[in-house]
Amino acid sequence: MRINTVLFDLDGTLINTNDLIIESFLHTLNLYYPNQYGREDVLPFLGPTLHETFVKMDPLRVDEMISTYRKFNHDQHDQLVTQFETVYETVQALHKKGYKLGIVTTKIRDTVNMGLKLTGLGQFFETVVTLDDVKNAKPHPEPVLLALEKLNSSPEEAIMVGDNHHDIDSGKAAGTKTAGVAWTIKGVKHLEGFKPDYMLNKMSDLLNVLGAE
Repeated sequence: MRINTVLFDLDGTLINTNDLIIESFLHTLNLYYPNQYGREDVLPFLGPTLHETFVKMDPLRVDEMISTYRKFNHDQHDQLVTQFETVYETVQALHKKGYKLGIVTTKIRDTVNMGLKLTGLGQFFETVVTLDDVKNAKPHPEPVLLALEKLNSSPEEAIMVGDNHHDIDSGKAAGTKTAGVAWTIKGVKHLEGFKPDYMLNKMSDLLNVLGAE
């Protein structure tokens, strides 16, 4: 069956929030655990929800830590977020060709909207599934299945694109094709370990994969 639906992760896939996320973690952790965490230490926290990360550190202060993180993240957002090359052009081209496009993210809607507004990408997406919309975040299939339902698509005609194993596992569990992105901050070897169907060196490679040149 031909693919007519493309679902994207947001952070680290469509928009480069890596510096923003890392700085937000370092800011938060330095307040609670001074001088214990460096840049490399926080890389494993990119992907899971904030609750999953912070609850392991301190179940009693998890909400407080999430609030601290989100405030810094919100305040620094527009200074630290950039776009990955060929993303805008690729998404625009797919939109023009009539592909059904959605975003599936573990972020809350507020921050998602900031990123889409800053980059001008929001206009191309018919649906955006955020952490606020689901009981189970990726790697559970629920967010991907919800996006497909909203787009009136079946898993067989969809592909999930992401920079993290959560995206690949969620897509596979939902029954879609999957594509990893080689610009993942965790390194392409790490992502290849989760066996995505495709690996994109730049976003425009997706046009080849879909036969959408």
